Amino acid sequence: MVAVGATAAVAAPATATGVTAAVAAPAGPRTTPGPCGYTATPDDPAVRPVPLPPDPRRTPDRGQVRVTLRTNHGPIGLTLDRAAAPCTVQSFMHLTRHRFYDRTPCHRLTAYPTLSVLQCGDPSGTGSGGPGYRYRDELPTDLPPAPTDPTGERRVYARGTLAMANAGPDTNGSQFFLVYADSALRPNYTVFGSVDAAGLATLDRIAAGGIAPTVADPAPVDGAPALPVEIRKAVRQHH
Repeated sequence: MVAVGATAAVAAPATATGVTAAVAAPAGPRTTPGPCGYTATPDDPAVRPVPLPPDPRRTPDRGQVRVTLRTNHGPIGLTLDRAAAPCTVQSFMHLTRHRFYDRTPCHRLTAYPTLSVLQCGDPSGTGSGGPGYRYRDELPTDLPPAPTDPTGERRVYARGTLAMANAGPDTNGSQFFLVYADSALRPNYTVFGSVDAAGLATLDRIAAGGIAPTVADPAPVDGAPALPVEIRKAVRQHH
């Protein structure tokens, strides 16, 4: 089975730099001083210029934030949950304020029986782009076991879940996925919000269009949406 981490977690993790004895250590990548520790990834620069997010000593960890993704197929309303993932919400809102998500494609749609997601957040549309920084996971601990997984390792990422894609532990960047049907995944992906009813209707229309066929795979279950998806603008709702 293909998990989101295999191909959706496409932001390349930063490469560690070894230091030999008796050689002065080079300056490491910049990291914000607060509890979220957003760290620059010079080996994986930002697709669009954006500074590191603010990182106050007390990260806001209460309340919800409403954001609407205005797409060419209709609105996708998101409710971000600060209590569940304060550093993730802080980063997502930072990128929204800097218009990082505006005029960006959603490059991946999956239609596996156990993985049904639309992935967005890479302005390059290649699946390998990010914001030029990474930050730690804020993993869920209360997801129910997936009934389809006899090993008991996978959990249900329910329809309407909003979660971060990654390229391994603590490699969150800008890419995220929207779950349009209950999916079974290892609990390795930060859940930071949910999709509203209108957004789910938009996702259903996109999913109904299927996945773009290729010469190598005329009936794919994972790839670019057959109906191209563009986030025209990401907007915070203040009411």
